[in-house]
Amino acid sequence: MLSAVLTLYGNADAVVSALSPEIGRELPRTESNITREGDTVVIKVNANDASAMRAALNSYLGWIRITEKINEMSD
Repeated sequence: MLSAVLTLYGNADAVVSALSPEIGRELPRTESNITREGDTVVIKVNANDASAMRAALNSYLGWIRITEKINEMSD
């Protein structure tokens, strides 16, 4: 099993509220969870194989990028 940890600093409220529904959905051959520690967000991803890990990380990083762009627009 492969594991990855994404740690994000800042905008914790926006990131957690945007990603929580996505974390709850199942991505094939992966398990994920999201935690918040102050203004830090930690996303842990476990995958059965490299293809599943790549797909999961691409999805989460894409959603994070969209969240950041929306926050930039609202500032």
